[in-house]
Amino acid sequence: MRETTEAIVGAVTGSLTAPRGLLLGRYDDGHLQYTGRTTTLTRAASAAVAGQLASAQHGHPWTGWSFSAGWGSRETLNVTLVEPELVVEVGVDVARDASGRWRHPVRLHRARHDLSPADFPCWTPPPR
Repeated sequence: MRETTEAIVGAVTGSLTAPRGLLLGRYDDGHLQYTGRTTTLTRAASAAVAGQLASAQHGHPWTGWSFSAGWGSRETLNVTLVEPELVVEVGVDVARDASGRWRHPVRLHRARHDLSPADFPCWTPPPR
C-alpha cells in the first residue's frame, strides 16, 4: 500500500546542479531524522529541484553520517549535504523498518513551495 506525504531534503546523491537522488528527513524534537531516500530522479525531476538546493553550512545534523547504498549492502552512497529547507511531496510504501524509516525508496512527486519544514508534523518513530 502506498500513501503520499511530505519530507525535507537533507542531502543529495549526484551534484547540486544535477541531483540523482534525494535523502529525506523529518524533524523530531528539533533534530532532522533521516527517513529514507528517493528512487533515481528523472531528468525533469532533477532539473525541477536543482535550483532550489543550497550546500549545507556548518552544523548540518547529518555531518559525519554514512548512508547505505542498499538493503544489506556495505557500499555507501556519496552524498552532498544540503540546507534542510526544501519540502517535497513523495509517494511512499507504508512499510517501515524498526527505526520508522521507509523500507523502500520513495517516488518524488513535486517540490512543495507552499510549505516550509515547520509546516508539517514531526517524525514519530513506531512504538516499540
